[in-house]
Amino acid sequence: MLKVRLLFFAVLREIADRDEDHLQLPDGTCAGDVWQRLRAEHAALRDYTTPPLIAVNENYVGPEETLSDGDELVFIPPVAGG
Repeated sequence: MLKVRLLFFAVLREIADRDEDHLQLPDGTCAGDVWQRLRAEHAALRDYTTPPLIAVNENYVGPEETLSDGDELVFIPPVAGG
């Protein structure tokens, strides 16, 4: 098992109703697996089959990135504004 700190920003923070979460995940879990878990937990995300931009330990990665114990994971939602 590994522990990962998951941070929520912008609309994802509103949907999750929290700033962060600490997850215990099986070894071999990738970032995309965590996104699928969030989709299953939050109805507002169910239509988003493709995850937004992903960062692990402040580095952009793809959904296939395998997570390690102690990683910090962030899904960065698109931002609109002017």
